[in-house]
Amino acid sequence: MARALGRLGPLWAGGRRRLPGSDTLRQQELKNSFSMQAKMPPCDFSPGKYESYPYERMLKIRKQNLAPSLVTYYKKPLLLHQGHMQWLFDYEGRRYLDLFAGIVTVSVGHCHPKVTAAAQKQLGRLWHTTNIYMHPLIQEYVEKLTALLPDPLKVVYLTNSGSEANDLAMFMARLYTRNFDLICFRGGYHGGSPYTLGLTCIGSYKHGVANAFGCQSTMLPDVFRGPWGGSHCRDSLVQTIRKCSCSPGCCEANNQYIEQFKDTLSTCVPKAIAGFIAEPIQGVNGAVQYPKRFLKEAFQLVRERGGVCIADEVQTGFGRTGSHFWGFQSHGVVPDIVTMAKGIGNGFPMAAVITTPEIANSLAQTLHFNTFGGNPMACVVGSAVLDAIAEDGLQKNSTEVGTYMLLEFAKLRDKFEIIGDVRGKGLMIGIEMVKNKTFRVKPPMCITKEDAAFAVEVFHAALMRHLERTAAS
Repeated sequence: MARALGRLGPLWAGGRRRLPGSDTLRQQELKNSFSMQAKMPPCDFSPGKYESYPYERMLKIRKQNLAPSLVTYYKKPLLLHQGHMQWLFDYEGRRYLDLFAGIVTVSVGHCHPKVTAAAQKQLGRLWHTTNIYMHPLIQEYVEKLTALLPDPLKVVYLTNSGSEANDLAMFMARLYTRNFDLICFRGGYHGGSPYTLGLTCIGSYKHGVANAFGCQSTMLPDVFRGPWGGSHCRDSLVQTIRKCSCSPGCCEANNQYIEQFKDTLSTCVPKAIAGFIAEPIQGVNGAVQYPKRFLKEAFQLVRERGGVCIADEVQTGFGRTGSHFWGFQSHGVVPDIVTMAKGIGNGFPMAAVITTPEIANSLAQTLHFNTFGGNPMACVVGSAVLDAIAEDGLQKNSTEVGTYMLLEFAKLRDKFEIIGDVRGKGLMIGIEMVKNKTFRVKPPMCITKEDAAFAVEVFHAALMRHLERTAAS
């Protein structure tokens, strides 16, 4: 049986599209266009035998002893047992193609041999010493990491999670500027800690307690859902089906969204602000992209108000978007602070904040350190991940396989009226359905074109089954 493992993103509603021709004729055309049974690509890896508790006991323990906020998204929750590169195996030995990478975290592949070997070697040498002492790996790693960023982004704070990294970035922005207010996009996700929840503007993450003091949201420049947008707005091979009358080199939608940003600056915050944070492509919100020049113009407006600009690279970083190693590079900007997590450690709990020497000095006036940030295990894993990305050509693979997937999904959008939008860049893809759901396709960067073809076929089959059920009802 064909299986592809993915995840549904946040719920959103969109306008309905109609295709020409009667429903009956259109359904028959679609059936005729799809006759092949999706065949899972081969895998030369065999998982070990599952030897833990029976499934029902696992389910009972989860319900009784794990936080009820940990949702599973499946009628029968998956019990995963082992992973190998782009593949996952459940307790019964069934194989799945991972299209979500542990929430966009497994960058180079599950149990990547190089990363695994480096971690195993370090386990026998030194697990932990606080970073107030020197050990070789922390210096070696930060030198390797900062070499991948432009000047003056050369000072690193190593932390344990993306929420913690964004929390620290907020703190640094306020300390450095001596201002308080921060601006963020609606639809953005920057963490679930009490501090970062002020910047997270997705209703399902809000708990009804005070958390947004000093955080002001602004209109998301979304060229699909928003009031303005056309057929040339975003940095993607696939544009919206909305048409525009923009002249060459001029994006009317961008101009309109910039005016909204200016309105926020003039009405909702003081004359001097601490900063502005944005994901180069919104992740949790379904791979939402902005007009091409928006961030560059917004950064200039923020700096004119004394604020710093923060790029949240938690999902877009480390080559996932393909054309660049960092998402902000495709916008032609250099942020003042960059946060990163998830793919930085391929599943190991680590994160980082990288900034300028001047901003970093604002945090040096009093004691600040992280007990586990930059421990030997984290540094050796992070270093091995960077090596794997380079040696395996994973940034290039993100471009090639991501381009193929994006264009194939766009063909399905043109066939099925229930798909409203397909967008993204590299292996960061969003498929927005007309009613309520966004599929987030962000697999490990080692996925092959053959795997991608299988994933598209499975998605096509699911759409056909939906069409048949709709016709029968």
